[in-house]
Amino acid sequence: MQALTAWSPRRIVGVFTDIDDTLTTEGAITPDALQALADLKAAGLHVVPITGRPVVWSEPFAQSWPVDAIVAENGAVGLTHARAQGLQKRYQQDGAARSANFTRMQSVLAQIERTVPGAHRSQDSAGRETDIAIDHSEFTHLPQSSIDSVVRMLQSEGMTATVSSIHINGWLGEHSKLTGARWIVRELWGRDLDAEIDHWVYVGDSTNDQVMFEHFPHSVGVANIRRFAAQLMHPPRYVTPSERGAGFAELARHLLANLA
Repeated sequence: MQALTAWSPRRIVGVFTDIDDTLTTEGAITPDALQALADLKAAGLHVVPITGRPVVWSEPFAQSWPVDAIVAENGAVGLTHARAQGLQKRYQQDGAARSANFTRMQSVLAQIERTVPGAHRSQDSAGRETDIAIDHSEFTHLPQSSIDSVVRMLQSEGMTATVSSIHINGWLGEHSKLTGARWIVRELWGRDLDAEIDHWVYVGDSTNDQVMFEHFPHSVGVANIRRFAAQLMHPPRYVTPSERGAGFAELARHLLANLA
């Protein structure tokens, strides 16, 4: 990972960013990070947070933050808000698939809670529609051995499993942060993200951002990414001096100072 100052961004059209511990600090977005979102939008860039958080949790931020959309539940759901239309939700899975998957995933979640000591569903679980989440660092602490056990159980059930800075997420389906990014660019602007990926930035902080770090030539980690350094097969290319929201604000300032 190189220092942020080694990056010379050119012809950037948009920014995808994780939320927890990337935009937020101690669970809340900081004023400097919120201002950074506004500054990026004011400069004419697309801004799309993409998160493992649930739909219900994400809705008020989609309505109030200066962003084009929020992609929630690791790529499964897109939230947009406009004054004329209000809040709109888009899904990658149809209603029948969501219903069947939800029933199966609830069974897996209950099994995890029964068999992995200390494992409990995340406190935001009631707002989840397309995935399940186990808390490992938000309101409780699971040792790495227990995190690994949960991941193995999810995978044994044919589910995708990722580990964020706070939760272990599992879901049924082919979606991911990367497919969600491709999908929302196509849905909102009718464009092919892969054809213009050199003109987008991704910002994140943990192992569940690896697929984005791998595919985006302009990938940036806020400084707390170093917590996961030993677990990263695909680290970000650049890293900010500061952690969490302060690091995102540094990224925005550096990007805007170098736009051409």
